[in-house]
Amino acid sequence: MFQVITERDYSEFSRKQIGEFTDFEEALKAAKKAIEGKEDLRYIIEKTDGHIDSYGNQIVTVVAESD
Repeated sequence: MFQVITERDYSEFSRKQIGEFTDFEEALKAAKKAIEGKEDLRYIIEKTDGHIDSYGNQIVTVVAESD
């Protein structure tokens, strides 16, 4: 599962989840569309596999992000 998140000015407080996708290419298209024309936004695509840590947080791996 891939989660697409947008972020403003590298601030975790500004994160907004755009959606969850099973296909990486679909996630990438959605991420690029979400930040299109918005210079202050960047996207992050995280891969999840359903595992959680001892605090109950989902373990994620960042697989792609914009500059």
